[in-house]
Amino acid sequence: MNNKTSHYSAGAIAKWLWRAWRGNRKQAVLNASIGLAEVVVSLSQVWAVKHAIDVASHVVEGDLYWAVGLMAMLILCNFALSISAVWVRNILGIWAQNRMQQRMLDRILRSEWHGKESRHSGDVLNRLENDVSGVVNFLTETIPGTLSTLAMFIGAFCYLASMDWRLAVVILVLIPIFILFSKIYIGKMRMLTRDVRNSDSKVQSVLQETIQHRMLIKTLESDDAMVDRLENTQYELRQKVVRRTKFSVFSNLMLNTGFAFGYLLAFLWAAIRMSGGTLTFGGMTAFLQLVNRIQGPARSLTKLAPAFVSVFTAAERLMELEEDPLEEQGDPIEIAGPCGIRLENVSYTYRDAEEKVIDNLSFDFRPCTCTAILGETGAGKTTLVRLLLALFHPQSGRVAIYGKHEKGMELSPLLRTNFVYVPQGNTLMSGTLRDNLRLGKLDATDEEMREVLHKSCADFVFDLPDGLDTVCSEHGGGLSEGQAQRIAIARALLRDRNIMIFDEATSALDPDTERELLQNILATHDKTIIFITHRPAVVDYCDQVLRIEKL
Repeated sequence: MNNKTSHYSAGAIAKWLWRAWRGNRKQAVLNASIGLAEVVVSLSQVWAVKHAIDVASHVVEGDLYWAVGLMAMLILCNFALSISAVWVRNILGIWAQNRMQQRMLDRILRSEWHGKESRHSGDVLNRLENDVSGVVNFLTETIPGTLSTLAMFIGAFCYLASMDWRLAVVILVLIPIFILFSKIYIGKMRMLTRDVRNSDSKVQSVLQETIQHRMLIKTLESDDAMVDRLENTQYELRQKVVRRTKFSVFSNLMLNTGFAFGYLLAFLWAAIRMSGGTLTFGGMTAFLQLVNRIQGPARSLTKLAPAFVSVFTAAERLMELEEDPLEEQGDPIEIAGPCGIRLENVSYTYRDAEEKVIDNLSFDFRPCTCTAILGETGAGKTTLVRLLLALFHPQSGRVAIYGKHEKGMELSPLLRTNFVYVPQGNTLMSGTLRDNLRLGKLDATDEEMREVLHKSCADFVFDLPDGLDTVCSEHGGGLSEGQAQRIAIARALLRDRNIMIFDEATSALDPDTERELLQNILATHDKTIIFITHRPAVVDYCDQVLRIEKL
């Protein structure tokens, strides 16, 4: 399975697939068990048909009706196994896929963030959808199916050889190779499938938006909330898959029951005629059934090679998503307010860049002060914010957070819980305004939301027909930029942390609204506030100014 462009050896990929399989053992074992049971029932049906014909032709003694009854019982067993296989494949299959998607998304959200993503979000989304599906199907269906396929092939061949070894050898040599696909689409199934695909698109939207707004989610520490949101959307998809599966099982059951009844009736009639001497002996019936049971598995086994190539490719693509190291993991560390941040000779250079973005910078954001960070585009203001939020780590120097009576701790992701951050631009996500606000505080009450909306000059929300339940599309579609900014500020205030960072957060507001909002934010003087801004009105409200010069 190795190739020149592969980043991983076949052994490494196989180990990764083994670990992935361990999380899906239940479904794999069930599929294998059902497959092996189907082999036993299928070969038993061959014997039952042969026995019934032998009874009908007086080759062996026995009760003809009991023989046919045995055939009917085996057919019912086959129906039950087929229905079980459909349910395991569809219902447990979607659970397995959802679990792997959640694990991969959680891994991506908790990994270190480098500012510039090496992969397009569409590519990441494609991997989370198609590659996850391919891996799960291979582990839970292809591998167990191969086991039952081999069992069927060997069992049928040995059975046929015990009856006529020459015919068995001929059949083995002259196995025909053909593929026949047939699918009957009816109106109801098309509608149900369309519903499933629409729900699947919603899952895809959550995944894509989460990847796009990864920085926001990390700074809000809403990793778990977004994974839970994914689970809720996936639940809707699972419900629709259940409805489609019920319809599919019912339709197939009705169709198969009709065929089985007709087959049993025709067989019983032919057997009675044979018993009366009007039909010739049908011993080759068993041969024909065994031939079919050899050819089917042989066709399936020819598909194994491309299946292995496909799953190794999918696994490698998913392994690449796990290459970024994890951030420091553990319980958040809250520092009693008021808090300050101190930069001591901090320098930072981006990967693959020659020049430093920040060089030997020292500054003290004292507790309960308001600071304006000024500087031309490209001077390093955004980089400084990422250092303050522990998204980046300085190559030299130290960034420390300290309380009123504490010496200070070097910033790490575990200390991010002490920050509130309002990024530049529109950072609202699709959903209701309530959903957006609760990213700041999951258990926020309506009264708390009303309070922060008023403080953010966003009382317009309560004049909307649906109020907090107003739905906005991606990036706050349906709201103006100024409205979206005020909602984002309200979300940050709802988080209520000791250090607040606003990155051009009032750029879309008119002067009067901006002035009122700043007065509301700064009224209590109990927070350490940092503004990255070009607006003179903002600078007027600040206690100190940090000017960043482009190197």
